[in-house]
Amino acid sequence: MAEELKIDQTKSKKEQYEALLPQIAALLSTETDATANLANVAAALKQTFGFLWVGFYLVKGDQLVLGPFQGPIACTRIALGKGVCGTAWKEGLTLVVDNVDEFPGHIACSSDSKSEIVVPIYKNGEIIGVLDVDSEALAHFDEIDHDYLEKLMIDLANHI
Repeated sequence: MAEELKIDQTKSKKEQYEALLPQIAALLSTETDATANLANVAAALKQTFGFLWVGFYLVKGDQLVLGPFQGPIACTRIALGKGVCGTAWKEGLTLVVDNVDEFPGHIACSSDSKSEIVVPIYKNGEIIGVLDVDSEALAHFDEIDHDYLEKLMIDLANHI
């Protein structure tokens, strides 16, 4: 069966998230494969919001390793505390970066990326990965993205 998102692009960003999250929850509820779920979440976010890059880095030992994503090719491995993703992992906090060129130690996987949000994924009290979203626009991400993407990662953690 083909899956299809129903999102009204004329609505506000908040309204689009409110329409998207239940659809993703329904999609996740019928699938047990972690890779499939990560891939579909990345695709749903990219399709809905047109972000430059949406994907996951998964904790493997002392590194984040590239997982399912949508967008241009990406960095494959990121060390703890390095770049926005490694810093979000180390600090255990969602990071919103308005201008990646001003972030100390930013890892430039794509020169087109201007702003970024990284959300840790917690499972059983441990960070198992991060959601990384990049935009071609400066200061693209706000409290709405922060709050809804954190809610989405809480739900996703139950399905990976």
